[in-house]
Amino acid sequence: MQQTVYAIIMILLTVGVFLVMRRLYIRFPFQLLLPMLTSTVLIISILLLFHISYEDYMVGGEWINTFLGPAVVSLAYPLYKQRKVLVTYIFPILSGVFAGICSAMVSGLLFAKVLGVDRSLILSLIPKSITTPVAIQVSSVIGGVPSITVVFVMIAGFTGVILGPFIFKWTRIQSSLGRGIAFGSASHAIGTSKAFEYGELTVSMSSVAMTLSAIFGSVIGPLFVWLFHI
Repeated sequence: MQQTVYAIIMILLTVGVFLVMRRLYIRFPFQLLLPMLTSTVLIISILLLFHISYEDYMVGGEWINTFLGPAVVSLAYPLYKQRKVLVTYIFPILSGVFAGICSAMVSGLLFAKVLGVDRSLILSLIPKSITTPVAIQVSSVIGGVPSITVVFVMIAGFTGVILGPFIFKWTRIQSSLGRGIAFGSASHAIGTSKAFEYGELTVSMSSVAMTLSAIFGSVIGPLFVWLFHI
C-alpha cells in the first residue's frame, strides 16, 4: 500500500511539473523554456533537494514508462492521414533521412576523434541521434557504454529542438517535409514532440524520419566503426 501511494506521489509530481512548465512555455515561448527540458531540470532539482533516489522516483516512473508504448503507437494516426504524401515523396524522404543519420554519426565521430576523446566514449556517441531503445542496443553491439549513450541521446534531442528553429530561419527552410525530416533524424522523439508546433504534416514526417533513422542507424553504425577503424 505504501509503495502504491509513493508511486502516485511521483506520478503526480511528474505530471504536475510538466503541466506547469508547459503553461510557462505557452506564456513565454522561448526555446530554453521547452517543457521537456525545464521539467527534467526541475524534477532533478526536487529529487536532489529532498534526497530522493532515482530508484525511489522510478517506483512511479515505471508507471509512466508503461504508457510510452501506446503514446508512440498513437503517432501512427497522423502518419495514416498523410499516407498519400508519404507515397508521393518517398524518395526525398528516404534520401533525406539517410543523409541526416549519416551526417549525424560521422560528424560526431570525427569531432570526437579530433578532440582525442576516449574510444569507449566515441563508440557511445555514434548512435546519439537514434531513439533511445535502439540507440542502447546499437551502443552495446559496437562496444559503447549504453548508460553514456543515453546521455548523448538526450543532449542531441535537446540541442536539436533548441537550435532547430533558428537553423530553419537562417536557412529559410519552410517545407514541412524538410522540417519533419530534420527533427526526426537529428533529435528523434524529442524532436518529434517539438514538431507538433509546426503542424500535422511535420509531425508525420518527423515520426517517419525517427523510425527510419533507427533502422538505418542500426545497420550503418557498426559499418562506420569498421570503416573508421575505431
